Amino acid sequence: MTEVFDHTEIPRHGRPAVLQRLFGWITLGVLAAFLINNVLVVYFGFPGTAALGGEGAGLAWVQAALYLIGVAIAAVFVLSTQDRAIRWDAHRVHMFNVYLIRALFWSVFLVGIADATIAFMRTEDMIEPILGTDISRQFARANWVGPWVHGPLIVVGFILALFTRTLGFVWLSLLIVAAELLIVISRFVFSYEQALMGDLVRYWYAALFLFASAYTLFDEGHVRVDILYAGFGRTKKGFANAFGTILLGMSTVWVILAIGFGGKQSIINAPLTSFEVSQAGPFGMFVKYQMAAFIGLFGITMLIQFVSYFFDAVADARDEPGHREPAQDAGH
Repeated sequence: MTEVFDHTEIPRHGRPAVLQRLFGWITLGVLAAFLINNVLVVYFGFPGTAALGGEGAGLAWVQAALYLIGVAIAAVFVLSTQDRAIRWDAHRVHMFNVYLIRALFWSVFLVGIADATIAFMRTEDMIEPILGTDISRQFARANWVGPWVHGPLIVVGFILALFTRTLGFVWLSLLIVAAELLIVISRFVFSYEQALMGDLVRYWYAALFLFASAYTLFDEGHVRVDILYAGFGRTKKGFANAFGTILLGMSTVWVILAIGFGGKQSIINAPLTSFEVSQAGPFGMFVKYQMAAFIGLFGITMLIQFVSYFFDAVADARDEPGHREPAQDAGH
């Protein structure tokens, strides 16, 4: 599956849609400020905006200013490009999200292969004879493998995403099937099984399920209860999608992000900072902390895609040119 679709008929300029574009771009600006503030709280000890009236108020005001900056940048961009077609904005936001998802798929592919190999060598005591005792001890520590092995591979994944065009859904699905087949053959033919095998399947399957969700939204592939929707025309569907995106889609994603990134001990931040591992310990893969991050990445990619979806819905409600028929029927 590729991210390419024919956008030659999408006009770059069109009727002004200032308020709708302001809403979408400000949402993205607030998201950026929210993520930056999360890094400041978790890794640099900032108090968070909740401390505006108490101890550490100075740093808290810096964090609050980041939200104002995000809103201001979005507002300046929209007001300086008032003739920009809102469907063109939808296309550009979607293309950025496609790059992000593609980079995440490359990252989990590289990290999965590398970490499974390291886990196998660690389980079979193969690292020490090859690399020595000191290096072997480092490879047994998740807080070393994470920054020094996973980190560079993730960077490579984002670089590879610049030069490739496939999103990798099909290939990752094939890899999951191959990993499951390997478990079956090794268990029932050779009576051999290690915790890393199940870890690899869960790691890749979680990535496939969570990262593909945003593109599934683009393709109208999610289940839709369309008691009335199926009979609507394009403009009415646009109104329904626009309001539904705000009331149901974005609100849900913001709840996920607020809870997931809600402080140092939240369900996403705590595993990330401690490089949490599974109960299998040194006999499994050191990727459990990344699977916690998948929840946050799911929320981020979905919110970005919801902004693109909202822009497209507004364009449909205004009956603007460049409407794209989904790749598959939305009625399920």
